[in-house]
Parts: sequence; structure tokens; C-alpha cells
Amino acid sequence: MTSLNEIRPKDEDILELTPDMEEELNEKEVSSQKLRVYDSDLEESDSIPGRHNGHNSKWSVILNLAFQSIGVVYGDIGTSPLYVYASTFTDGIKSNDDILGVLSLIYYTLTFLPLIKYVFIVLRANDNGEGGTFALYSLVCRYAKVSLIPNQQAEDRNVSNYKLELPNRRVQRASWLKSRLEKSNFAKASLLFASILGTAMVIGDGVLTPCISVLSAVGGLKEATSAITEDRIVWISVAILVVLFIIQRYGTDKVGYSFSPIICIWFAFIGGIGIYNFFKFDPTVVKAVNPKYIIDYFRRNKKGAWISLGGIVLCTTGSEALFADLGHFSVRSIQISMCFLTYPAIILAYTGQASFLRKHNDLVADVFFRSIPKTLYWPMFVVAVLAAIIASQAMISGTFSIIQQSLSLGCFPRVKVVHTSAKYEGQVYVPEVNYLLMLACIAVTLGFRTTAQIGNAYGIAVVFVMTLTSTFLVLIMIMIWKSHMLLVIPYIIIIGGIELLYLSSTLYKFTQGGYLPLAFAAFLMSVMYIWNYVFRRKYYYELEHKISPHKLKQITADTSFCRIPGLAMFYSELVQGIPPIFQHYVQNVPALHSVLVFVTIKSLPISKVPVEERFLFRRLDRKELIVFRCVVRYGYTDVRNNQHEPFEKILIERLKEYVNEEHWLTQRLLNNSENDGKIEDENENENVKQVEDKVVGQEAVEREIEAVNKASHARVVHLIGETEVVAGAGSSLGKRIVIDYAYNFMKRNLRQSTNLFDIPHKSMLKVGMIYEL
Repeated sequence: MTSLNEIRPKDEDILELTPDMEEELNEKEVSSQKLRVYDSDLEESDSIPGRHNGHNSKWSVILNLAFQSIGVVYGDIGTSPLYVYASTFTDGIKSNDDILGVLSLIYYTLTFLPLIKYVFIVLRANDNGEGGTFALYSLVCRYAKVSLIPNQQAEDRNVSNYKLELPNRRVQRASWLKSRLEKSNFAKASLLFASILGTAMVIGDGVLTPCISVLSAVGGLKEATSAITEDRIVWISVAILVVLFIIQRYGTDKVGYSFSPIICIWFAFIGGIGIYNFFKFDPTVVKAVNPKYIIDYFRRNKKGAWISLGGIVLCTTGSEALFADLGHFSVRSIQISMCFLTYPAIILAYTGQASFLRKHNDLVADVFFRSIPKTLYWPMFVVAVLAAIIASQAMISGTFSIIQQSLSLGCFPRVKVVHTSAKYEGQVYVPEVNYLLMLACIAVTLGFRTTAQIGNAYGIAVVFVMTLTSTFLVLIMIMIWKSHMLLVIPYIIIIGGIELLYLSSTLYKFTQGGYLPLAFAAFLMSVMYIWNYVFRRKYYYELEHKISPHKLKQITADTSFCRIPGLAMFYSELVQGIPPIFQHYVQNVPALHSVLVFVTIKSLPISKVPVEERFLFRRLDRKELIVFRCVVRYGYTDVRNNQHEPFEKILIERLKEYVNEEHWLTQRLLNNSENDGKIEDENENENVKQVEDKVVGQEAVEREIEAVNKASHARVVHLIGETEVVAGAGSSLGKRIVIDYAYNFMKRNLRQSTNLFDIPHKSMLKVGMIYEL
């Protein structure tokens, strides 16, 4: 375990212990002697309540989760048969054997990417049960100091979910990679850039999935009546999308049980129809399992075959959802539902469509609905529309979750996050983002009008996210799993090669709609980068201008200050030192409350922090004023605004527990130090003195707890730093634009940090200060 001295700055405001006492803390693996508010003595994160791996391992529970996952996870990949062949053969089918080549590509793409890569490899790279690009980045940050914010603390590693070392002998290569990442600012910035890019691309998926899924399903009306024109299909799709986004405010509490039966019916239909078409039209398409047909396909079509990969890759849409939505289920449940239902059903669907196309080359543009038996048309149409809505719902919900995660890293402007379910903490709703997504979906649907053009855009977003996931996964395989290179190299060559080939094909269609997700990503990354850039610059400003513990003692000892009964909480980003805004406050308001607590809200690179380990207290002064530092630690999926337990009340209770347990710890260390080297027959006077010291110490603790009680009952004031940031004198034009205009525009038009917690407005005081960055 890392010692306390490895990360701690020299002037950090901590409980003052003698060198012997501190050495004893380090030697005894503080978990057994530390204060309960610092850490718990749970050794394995499997024992943390609420963690997904804590799901009961009984098969009945696993199968129940597998059933629920069908409705949440597979809507996107399950509806891909609606548009894959139409997006692949945009210029029609030139040779019957091309159908076999495309079908063979679909077989192996589905096998290598969604099945092998995601279901059997990527799902293992979960962060305490959470998935997605942000979870992978957090996992890397936990094992290597690659965060651009220097707020790491040794105590954070003792949080139960902050599990690091895995037993493995291949540590030299992992240590080398970790060292290179930690020493390279370029590598740190690149990892953050990749995380932001992946997040932006997934948000782009949240725009494109509803468009292509709903438009493809509604397009089936053309087969029912000739009165349905393209314009009507577009406007019906827009109406469905508007309703879909309006109902987001009600949450998806029962999404698993509500949607799973519909998706199960969908899979039964497409699988059954696939079998029907297979036997009715051309059973010989089964020979497409031979990869020789892929080679023949490229020999015949050359560049045309490479270009068509941009349509074929759409069969993997929603693969990232297998990983991103992991937090609600378990690895085993998703593996079961994928292997025994989803994968066979979509393979049968594509095979049946290929059999149909072998006899009807000219119907490729509408192959899905044309291949349905007439008696099943209307039931299939209704289920298709419902499945498209469910697929859209899954990506929209995933977008909300990703934005919630980005907020904790300081990579997204402050927006309101509403937790729509008391049962499932991960189900959130972001009003501002919801309406922006709705407007973007309407604009894309009205602008592109056809699934072929939207498919060109969709492919780039899908493959970009896959490639970024693979990049993070290689780092995890080497640095964290310490996998043998004989496993890492084949992954890079096979999986990485396939993804890069698909990525090159999708980029070729840049001018045909492929620019759309890149434009989305560029806009979102600009917003996220600007916010993160200023967030980091503000942190470094406060770090450089922080008040030392010695200066704090001078301020609190100043007799000219008026003493006010009450408890004041100063909020800051710093985890060490006193923020400069405190000195700005005391220079203008010559009054101090009897109890001061400097509160820092800190996000750890883990999904959840157990409640009993959330508050980390330190004592700063013990004179006339009682002064503490409190670091409140959250994971990126933790609920920060709990209406049932007010933040203020919990913090005060934890503070009183700390005061009591601090005395216990200090007394125990002192006793251990005094006992070292003593003979067994101590004299009676020394025992009596120890008892008297304990009584005196306990009385002092009781007086201090009573002082905290009186202060909290008198008044509690929350002092929030209302900082204005401006570019410093001599700054470049680009820096002035980013800080003075772009950042301040977002800050003025979005929510403030006070909305993250249930701070009573009547006891909140904002202290203004200007930072020149």
C-alpha cells in the first residue's frame, strides 16, 4: 500500500502526529487502525452493497437479469436488420454471389466484434460493474496517475471499490507502461482526449439511433399502401421522435420488464421469418460460413467492396450498449442473453434476408418488409416500430448516463441531473440535453430523409467508439490484467485490424453524410474541452494561491475578528490547503463562526464510494475556533443530491463521529508508543496517570462535540465561492476567447454548482472573487 507521505504535500493540513506515530500508521496498513470515516475494513469490493457484482449468483437471479437485459441492451443491435442490406447495396446487387460475400462478412463481423470482443473480453474490463468509455478511462486513472488534476490522495486507495493490484507475475511490462504514462503529459492529454472523443461519439449515437431506427420502421408503411409518400414517412417519424423525447421525464424505472417482452417477440419474429425465408428461397446461402466468399467478393468488386463495408458495419450498431449498460445487470446475464437469444436471432434474420435476395435482387432497398409473409406484415410492422422506439430509448438513456459521468470529471458544463428511479440509481434524466437531442434528431430526420444517408453518418460514430474502446482495452490488458503478449498481439492484429478497415471505409463516405457525427463530436468536444480546460486552470490558480496552515492560524488567532456562534462551511475544489477565497472573505467580513469546515467535493475514478467511506476529515486548528477540512468523495455514478438525507445533516453527524474517533486513535497510538520497550511490571502510578489522561481526553472530546452541536443549532452557513474567471494580462487571443467568451457564456446560461446539493437557499452565502487565469 502506498504510504501517506508519497502523495501528501509538505504543507498539507493534516492531523499533527509525531514521526513515530505516523510510521506506526504506515506499517500497520491503516485499514485496521484508521478512523472509520477514513476507510472501512472491507477487503474485497464484492462485499460492497449496491455493486452489481453483489447480485445474488443464483441462477434464478442471473436468468432474471438476463431477461431484463434483453429490453434494455439489445434494442439497437436487434433492429439493425431493418437497414443493413439497404445501406450496403446502395447501387443495387450486381452479382448473386455478392450476397454470399456480404452475408459471410456479416457472420464474421458479428462473431468477432459484438460476440468475442464485447461479450467475452470487454465486459471483463468493467469498473466495479460499470461500463463504457468513461469507465475504462477511470480504470486507467486508478492504476496510473494520469489525471490532469493533481488531487490524488493516498487515503483514496483505501476506499473499498478502489481495488488495484491483481495477482500476476508479468509486472515488469505493466510497470514500464505505467511509468511512461505517468511521466508523459502528452499521454495524459491523449487519454483525456480519447475519453472525451468517445463520449462525444456515443452522444452522437444518441442522436442518430432514433433517426435511423424509427425512419426504417415507419418506412414499412410503403409496402402497405401507395398513398404513403416519403414526406409522410418523414413527418410520421418526426412525430414519434417528439413523443419519445417528451416522455423521457417520466424515467425508465420499469424499462426491463416493460420492454423485454416486446424485444423477445421481435427476436422471435425476425428469427422465425429468417428460417422461413431460408428454406423457402435458397438454403444454399449457408455456405457463406466459408470465408472464401469474402475474398471472392473483394476480388470481384475491389474498391466497391471496400466502400460497402460502411454499410455492413451497421450490423454491429449497439455493441457499445452491451458494455455501457452493464451497470444495471451482470456480466454473466448479458453473456447468456447474447449467446442464447440475440446472436442466433440476428444471424437467422440476416441469413433469411440473404436467401430472399438471391431470388429478388431488385428488392434490396426494402428487403426487410418485402421478405415478410403477407399474413405477418401488420403484426411485424407494429413490433418493428415498438422495437425501434425501444432501441432509441436505450441510446437516449445511455447518453444521459454518460453525461452524468462526464460531469464528475469536470468535462461537461453543469446541467441538471434528475434521478428518475428510487430503485435504480443509474436511471437519470437530463432536461437540457433531452431537448437538445430532440431538436438534433428532428433536424437530422428532416435534413437526410433516407436511411441510406443516415447510415453513412451512423457507421462512423459506431466504429469510432469501437476503436477507442479497443485502445483503452489494450492499455488495460497490459497494465492492469498483465496479459501475456501472445494474447495482446492477436487482439491488436485481428480485432484492431477489422475495426481500422471498417473505419477507413466509413470515413470514405465523409461527404455523403459521414461528416455529421464528426461535426457533432467536434462541437461536443469543443464544449467539453473548454469547460475542462478552465476547470483545470481554476484548480491550479487556487493551488498556487492557497493559504498555508500557518497563515490560517494567524487569521483565526486575530483578536480583531468578531466571534459568531454557528457553523460555516466553505466550499472549494482544493483537497489540500485553504482556498484563496477564504482570505478574500475575512478581509471584507471581519467575523468568523465558532466552527469552520472547509468542504471539498471530489470525484474518484471509481463508480461508487460506499457511504461510510465518503467523508474524509482532517483537523486544522484547535484553538478558540474549531477548524476542519472535509473531503467528500463520490464515484461517477453516485447520487449527489439525496432528498431523503440532507447533505448538511450527514456531514455534521460524520464530523462528530470523527471528533470522537480521532481521540480514540490518538490515544491508542500514544499508548503503543509508551508501551514500546517497557517491562511487563509497570508501576501502578503510571497506570493511574494513563486512566486520568483518558478521562481528561474524553471530557475534552465531549466538550468539542457539544460545541459542534451548539454551533449547528445556532446557524449553519454555506459559503459558496462565486468566482469570475478572466484571461490574465498578456494572454493570447485564443485564450481570451476560450475564457472570457466561450466559458463565461456557458457558465451564465447553465446551472451553478449549488444545484448539485440540497443546500438551503436561506443559509447560502455567495462570496465573489475574480480569478485572472
